[in-house]
Amino acid sequence: PGEDGTLQGYFDMTGIPYSGCGVLASALTFNKFTCNHFLKNFGIDVPGSILLRREDPITPDQIVTSLGLPLFVKPNVGGSSFATTKVKEASQLENAIVEAFTEASEVIVEQFVAGREVTCGCYASHRGVTMLPLTEVVTHNEFFDYNAKYNGEVEEITPAPLPENITCNVQQITERIYRLLGARGIVRADYILMGERPILLEVNTTPGMTPTSFIPQQAAAAGISMSDLFTELIESAFKTQ
Repeated sequence: PGEDGTLQGYFDMTGIPYSGCGVLASALTFNKFTCNHFLKNFGIDVPGSILLRREDPITPDQIVTSLGLPLFVKPNVGGSSFATTKVKEASQLENAIVEAFTEASEVIVEQFVAGREVTCGCYASHRGVTMLPLTEVVTHNEFFDYNAKYNGEVEEITPAPLPENITCNVQQITERIYRLLGARGIVRADYILMGERPILLEVNTTPGMTPTSFIPQQAAAAGISMSDLFTELIESAFKTQ
């Protein structure tokens, strides 16, 4: 609830202030395929991908010819990597697509990008945009899946042990994405570093806020308490809406 812009629309119609992204940014980022292709038009690097709907024929050979192997298959909406599969052989592709369709009516088949996974949080208030330190995600699984996220099968290093120029580049790209989307409040962008080149995976406008989530880790590394962060966002919401 609150991720796809529906709740934001209700708040807008009833005049209730809120501290996060508005309808457009929320709806756009909830649709991973559309968001990435929108940002690609502005020069943001994203993996190659194909969108499938239920009525579309599944043609594994054509997909593999277009995108290569391995591939990721995932629902176009939703989070926590539900029904996401890493496909290493063409023979696995159809079953992975069928599984992803159990979670959504649209499925993305996406190129695999090898590299280091990092995530970057930022937020804006009446004081301007604040960029948070990066987190590197080191998983012991095939990828950062549900089990890795919620069962402790991952190492999260904040701040990420990266050269300053790479960190600054990722932060600058994240701030640019934030402004292109017309975002508000807290946003997180996830990347794969292919060498020094950041490849955007997705943008999350409703990032997790548990003590072990990325944003609280990054805020702590920056010396910002979550209490102060939320106070700043709430005060800003009343001033700007």
